[in-house]
Amino acid sequence: MPRKGVRQARTAGSRDRGRRTARPRLGRGRGAQPKVVALGGGMGLSASLTALRRITGDLTAVVTVADDGGSSGRLRDELGVLPPGDLRKALAALCGDDEWGRTWSEVVQHRFKSEGALHDHAVGNLLIVALWEQLGDHVRALDLVGKLLGAHGRVLPMSAVPLDLEAEVRGHDPRLPDALSRVRGQATVALTPGEVRQVNLVPADPPAVPEAVEAVLDADWVVLGPGSWFSSVIPHLLVPELLDALTRTKARRVLSLNLAPQPGETDGFSPQRHVEVLVQHAPKLAFDVVLADQAAVRDQESLREAAERLGAGVQLAPVAAPDGTPRHDPELLAAAFDRIFRMHGRIGPWR
Repeated sequence: MPRKGVRQARTAGSRDRGRRTARPRLGRGRGAQPKVVALGGGMGLSASLTALRRITGDLTAVVTVADDGGSSGRLRDELGVLPPGDLRKALAALCGDDEWGRTWSEVVQHRFKSEGALHDHAVGNLLIVALWEQLGDHVRALDLVGKLLGAHGRVLPMSAVPLDLEAEVRGHDPRLPDALSRVRGQATVALTPGEVRQVNLVPADPPAVPEAVEAVLDADWVVLGPGSWFSSVIPHLLVPELLDALTRTKARRVLSLNLAPQPGETDGFSPQRHVEVLVQHAPKLAFDVVLADQAAVRDQESLREAAERLGAGVQLAPVAAPDGTPRHDPELLAAAFDRIFRMHGRIGPWR
């Protein structure tokens, strides 16, 4: 339970032009822009947000709240608050490219280095938690931080309660390669040896933040991924109200795949294996498009077959950074999203 005066959050009311230099701007100066909701956590969600803010001004991030490591884990344990780290990263990704945006992005991401209790705490984490204590409202506090940063979009937690991630892992003990074990904690799951088979949240069936549900239902497009598959992407599908909204929304849905397997969590996973695992966790959830980097897909036919299980087509595009590291290039990813949005039509008030 929250301590230090933290009150329970009151959330209920509260084209592709094919060139790297392209900076597509959907609908700018031509009426309403597409309402886009991006779900995930960590650096994967940051990549999506950095790209999407280039093509729409109506952008909402819905962020996982199961982190239990580093500064976030310490604040969570000491104060009983939601882990703020992934929320901070999303806010930083939404900062603009002007001097104000670059400055504040660097400030909130800054980590203290010391021999004392402040060591490795991020400034943005402390700011967010301070506002939670002052306001007693997760959503209002995050909106206020976004206003201070000049964020090009809104950041919401997927749930108003801190969550733990629990995984079923085959071969967690290398001496027993076929044995199944239970591993708990997002930081542990992300680095676990063995093969993660399935994940669940503790507590099970947590409540969704109402504003997150409303954003999904009101969206024109929903983007899930990229990111740590079991610890940042799939957890959104384990919140019943959020999964229901994702299933019922009239928005079109894009599943954005990772550029490479993540050591530990998805070691050895092919692009199609990522899709299959998602189907396993949410078999009734359909998508319109599966987006993958063309250089990362060795077996296009297998990926197409896996995508068909989601009701989706496959869009291959160059979205990786040119330096060979497994990072998305913001402008290339923006161009890929822009092309998908235009190819598959505009829906709702954006039409």
